[in-house]
Amino acid sequence: MCFNKIYHIMQPIVAALALGVSVYACLWTSVAYAQTNELGAWKEIEARGNNQDVYFHAWGGDPQINRYIQWVAEQVKQQYQINLHHVKLTDTGEAVSRVLAEKSANNDNNGKVDLVWINGENFAAMAKHQLLTPNWVAQLPNFALTDPDNNPAMSRDFGVPTQGMEAPWGKAALTFYYDSRATLSTPQTLQQLSAWAKQHPGRFTYPKPPDFLAMSFLKYALIALNNSQPDAIKNRLYQPASAQSQALLLPPLWQFLDDLHPNLWRKGRHFMSSGLALRRLMGDGELALAFTFSAAEVPAAVARFDLPDSTRSYRMRDGSLSNIHFIAIPYNAAHPNSAKLVINFLLSPKAQAKKQQASVWGDTSVLAIPQLPATQQLWFAPPTESHPSANIANQGSSPALSEPHPSWTNVIAAQWLQRYGVMR
Repeated sequence: MCFNKIYHIMQPIVAALALGVSVYACLWTSVAYAQTNELGAWKEIEARGNNQDVYFHAWGGDPQINRYIQWVAEQVKQQYQINLHHVKLTDTGEAVSRVLAEKSANNDNNGKVDLVWINGENFAAMAKHQLLTPNWVAQLPNFALTDPDNNPAMSRDFGVPTQGMEAPWGKAALTFYYDSRATLSTPQTLQQLSAWAKQHPGRFTYPKPPDFLAMSFLKYALIALNNSQPDAIKNRLYQPASAQSQALLLPPLWQFLDDLHPNLWRKGRHFMSSGLALRRLMGDGELALAFTFSAAEVPAAVARFDLPDSTRSYRMRDGSLSNIHFIAIPYNAAHPNSAKLVINFLLSPKAQAKKQQASVWGDTSVLAIPQLPATQQLWFAPPTESHPSANIANQGSSPALSEPHPSWTNVIAAQWLQRYGVMR
C-alpha cells in the first residue's frame, strides 16, 4: 500500500524530470545544430573564397596605412592564397561612383570593387542606392569578438543602422598636437582656439573641405558651438539636415570661422589639401598647432623624425569628435566570398593588434578586449608613460562627440565652399 502511494506521488515528478531532460536535449541539439550549420556555412565560404583576386578600394593618402594593407595582403596570401590588390583612392566617393556606374550599366555580378573602406555619407549614399551586400556581417566568426550585442556602435554608422552591410574596422577621435618646446600653453576649447590664433597669427590652419580631416574639424566645431542650445535644437544634428535645422545650427559655425580665418596660416586665403600636408607644415615649423584623427600618428611621425620629439598630443575639453570606420562589400562584387575572408582576418586579434601599434598605424581596435584570452589581451597593452602616444592630456575630461547625421557633411562642405572657397 505504501509503495503504491509512493509510486503515485513520484510518477508526475518522474514524468516532469523526463520532460525537462527531453526539452534540454532538444535545446542542446538545436544549439549544436545551429553551431554546426554556421561552421559548415563558413567552411563553404572558405572553400569558395580561396585562391582569388580581391580588389580593396581604400584611401591611399597615408604611407603607414598603405604599408599595413600590404602586410594584410601578405597574410591573406599565406592563409587563403588570395591576391589582395589595394586600389588607392584620393576620395572614397570614387568607389561609390564606380559601383553606381556599374549598376547603371546592369553589371550586377562582375563588379570591379570587392571591398570598400567607408563610413558616414559614403555609406549612406551606397545604402540609399542599394549598392551594398546586406546581412553578411554575422557570418564572420570574428565579428562576435566586437561584442555587438552589448556594443551597438558596432552596428551603427554615424547613427544609421548598418543592417549587416558593413563590418567595423577601427575607431578614431580628433586629437590636437603641438611642439612643447615652442608652445607653452595650448587652447582647450574652440573659444580659446580663436583667442590663441589671434595671439599667434599664421600658426594654425586646417585643410580645405571636402577633405576628411577638414570635415572632422568643422563637424567638431558645429557640435561644440551648439552645445548650449536646447536639446530639441542640438539633437537635430543627428537627423537629416533640413532647411530649418540649418538655419538654427549653422550660424554659430560661420561666425566662428569668420573670426578665425584672418588669423590662420596665410591669413585663411589658402588651405592645404590634406592632413598629411598639415603635418608637414608642423614638421617644417610653420605651424605651432595641428590636429589628426589618429592619435598614434603623432608618435609614429616622431619616430620617423617627421615631427620633433617634443611633440605632445591632447584633446579639447569641449569635446572630441569620435567615430568608427567600416569595410563593406558592394552588391555586385566579383569575389564576395573572398572579400569575407579578408574582412574576417581584418577583425582577427592578430590583425587588430598589429593595426593598433603606433609604429604601424595606431588605429584603435574595435574588438572587446576584456573578452579575449589573457594572452591576446597583452597584445593590446597600452604604451608606457614615457611613450609620446601615452601623453594625451584631458582624455577623461574630453567628452566623445558622436558624428552628426551623414547629410550634414555635404551641407557643411557645400556652404563652406560658397563662403570661403572662392579664388582658393
